[in-house]
Amino acid sequence: MHTQLNSETTVATHYWHDLGDGRIQCDLCPRFCKLHDGQRGLCFIRQNQDQQIVLTSYGRSSGFAIDPIEKKPLNHFYPGSSVFSFGTAGCNLACKFCQNWDISKSRQMDALMSIAGPEIIAQKAAEQGCLSVAYTYNDPVIFHEYAIDTAIACRELGIKSVAVSAGYVCPEPRAEFYQYMDAANIDLKAFTERFYHKITGSHLAAVLDTLRYLQHETSVWLELTTLLIPGENDSQAELEEMTQWVVENLGPDVPMHFTAFHPDWKMLDTPSTPVASLLLARDIAIKNGVHYAYVGNVHHKPAESTYCHHCGQLLIGRDWYQLSDWNLNASGTCTACGTQCAGHFAAKPGDWGAKE
Repeated sequence: MHTQLNSETTVATHYWHDLGDGRIQCDLCPRFCKLHDGQRGLCFIRQNQDQQIVLTSYGRSSGFAIDPIEKKPLNHFYPGSSVFSFGTAGCNLACKFCQNWDISKSRQMDALMSIAGPEIIAQKAAEQGCLSVAYTYNDPVIFHEYAIDTAIACRELGIKSVAVSAGYVCPEPRAEFYQYMDAANIDLKAFTERFYHKITGSHLAAVLDTLRYLQHETSVWLELTTLLIPGENDSQAELEEMTQWVVENLGPDVPMHFTAFHPDWKMLDTPSTPVASLLLARDIAIKNGVHYAYVGNVHHKPAESTYCHHCGQLLIGRDWYQLSDWNLNASGTCTACGTQCAGHFAAKPGDWGAKE
C-alpha cells in the first residue's frame, strides 16, 4: 500500500519484458506497446522509466462520484444501492465514439487529478454508506495496481468492487485483477472484427476470451453493455449473431444492456440511436434466449425493468434509476412462481434511487 502520495508518484509494474534492443514491451493488454525510455503506451499512464514500466496515475483520480449501481449499468447486483465511482486518465482503446473522451483522451488530466490513496477511497466509500466501489470512467485494467490495492482496502471494510471495462486485457494480469472484483460490466462494443479494428483500434477475439473467462472461471457477477451506433453495429444480423453467441457461450442469465449513442468525440456526424433500434435489439436478445435484456440512455420504463423469465411477473420496476415494484423474495426468487432471478440481491431493495 502507498500512503504518501503526490503528483509525482509512480509505481513499478511487473507485466512487461525487455526486448533487448533498447525497448521494453508492456504485456498488460493485447496492444503490447513497445516503448523506448521515457515513452508512454497508448493508454498514456503506463510508461517506460529507466527500463521498467511504471504506472504514472497511482493514487491520482480524475474525480469521484456517488452513483446508483444501475448507472454502471448493473441491474442484478444489489439493486438500489449506491456505488462510489472513480477512475484515472487514459485508456488502452481508441474508440472514435468515446463518451468519456474528456477523461480517457485528455492529456491535461494528468496534471489535474485528485490525490487519493486506496485506503482513503475505501474509507470515504464506507463513510458515505456505499455498498461498493466502481472502477470506471476509463478502463481500470490500465490502472491495474491502483485498482487492486483499492479493492483490497475495500474488502477489509466489507465493501465490494465493481469493474467497468472493455475487457481488453491479457490472461495473466486479468486473472490477478479479477480475483479482487465482485462484479463487472463489460462493454461488448460490437460483434464484428471490422468494428473493433476500425472504430476502437482493438480486436474482438480478446474481448470474447475475457467474457468466457469471467463467466466460467471466476465468481465475478457479469453484465454486458453494447452501445448501439446507427450504421455501425446495429444491424439485425449482427444482433442475432451476438445474442446467440452470448446464450451459447455465457448462458442465458448474463444480463445485456443496449444503450443509446449520442454524437461525440470523432463521430459527431453520426446520428443518435433511435429508441426503436434499442427495443429491436432487446427483442432479438429475448427471442434468442437471453433472460434479462434492457435499454439504456433513454427513458422506457418497461424495457428498463426486470421480469421473471419463467412466468413474466414484473420483478423490479425501474424509472430511470428509481426503483418502484419489488417482487422478489429475500432469496431473490419470484414471488409469483418461485423461479430464481439471477444476480446478487439484498433482502430488501436499496433506496438510493436517482441521487448522485
